[in-house]
Amino acid sequence: MNRSKKMALGYLYLVPPAVVAIGFGIGPVSYAFYLPLWLLNSALMLLAAFYLSRSQANSYTSSALLLLIPWLLFAIFGGMGPPPANISDWLATAQTQQARYTILMAGGICAYLGFGLLKGKLQNQGEVIYSVLGFALLTIALPLFLLNMAFWGYYLPVAFKEFQLTPASPRPGWYLALRAFFYVIAVAEVALTYLATLFFAVAMKNARLLGLVSCNCYCGFSIVGLILVLIPSSCPEPLGTAGFLAAIPAIPFIMPYLMAVRLLRGYSDRLI
Repeated sequence: MNRSKKMALGYLYLVPPAVVAIGFGIGPVSYAFYLPLWLLNSALMLLAAFYLSRSQANSYTSSALLLLIPWLLFAIFGGMGPPPANISDWLATAQTQQARYTILMAGGICAYLGFGLLKGKLQNQGEVIYSVLGFALLTIALPLFLLNMAFWGYYLPVAFKEFQLTPASPRPGWYLALRAFFYVIAVAEVALTYLATLFFAVAMKNARLLGLVSCNCYCGFSIVGLILVLIPSSCPEPLGTAGFLAAIPAIPFIMPYLMAVRLLRGYSDRLI
């Protein structure tokens, strides 16, 4: 592997942890500062991806790019910081939050299309079980994901605005019921995404796109993510925080992103 390829791979692998660390470690900054940096990062990610795809004969480029795009978009969250923790801050940044959840929706659709192309390629390689199961789970998860993101990005700001007008009043029963309903939706769509990722990892191994070690790593992280999401939020620490982190909407897309980088990297040098 030459130096340029190592640099391209290193940059792509660095993006998710860097975005998470900056987003939670620094917090929100002015859009005039983070938008140019995000555009620069997007250009560098695309440059690295196209360099890797050109360095070898790779028929999985289209699916890999679509799986890469979510975290290309999510990188902007490093400047936005985490979602606000109270109603007043949420309302003060309502447009930013709408942009955040709209970007998440776009990323989910891109990932779904990428997995769809990957499923077709895997079926051409003779893998007709796990890829189909994984894509079927994603077909169930995507509408739930879009509905959940619409709830957070578009419904909650309207509800919070009403609550701010009557801060001393208790929350209406319909709001509490709706919040509980969307909690179940959030858990279901994230759990299905982790399980679908596991199936696609096995499918890629069967098609000789992943080695046994890589496949086991993907499956292990998927199982851990699935368990953490399903445990009650009332569990003692650190399980409560770990479950919260595993359920953050962008986190389940990290493994599909790494699968994309793996496909761009090539599979002739796969792990054992």
